[in-house]
Amino acid sequence: MSKKTRVISPNVAEAAPGLWSNCLKVDDTLYLSGLTSRANDGETILGSDEYEQAKVIFGKIKNLVEAGGGKMDDVVTMTIFVTNIKGNQGVWKARKEFFTGDFPACALIEVKGLAKPEILLEIQAQARIGCSA
Repeated sequence: MSKKTRVISPNVAEAAPGLWSNCLKVDDTLYLSGLTSRANDGETILGSDEYEQAKVIFGKIKNLVEAGGGKMDDVVTMTIFVTNIKGNQGVWKARKEFFTGDFPACALIEVKGLAKPEILLEIQAQARIGCSA
């Protein structure tokens, strides 16, 4: 029987108890919640455009994947929610700074809004530890 384990990184603030987990590990798969560029203080939003916010978020994904025993090349799928589809070039630019080789399968979805008006994007991901070359 598989066991679900919470993965925590000291570099990524966790939500208040009872809300959600940033990352759960089941066997060799990591499930990452939608992450934003919210700072560890829980209030400040880091980055003023899609590129800057994406860099913060990909950094959080990297921290959580590494805390779960993997590396960025183990990320197999992402869902990216943006409030302005025209900002996607900034997201792709940041993504190239964190991934090499075969990029994760990805969906890009424009939404009306996220938790705060200054949050421009949110990224959810899954990783399979040890699947990269």
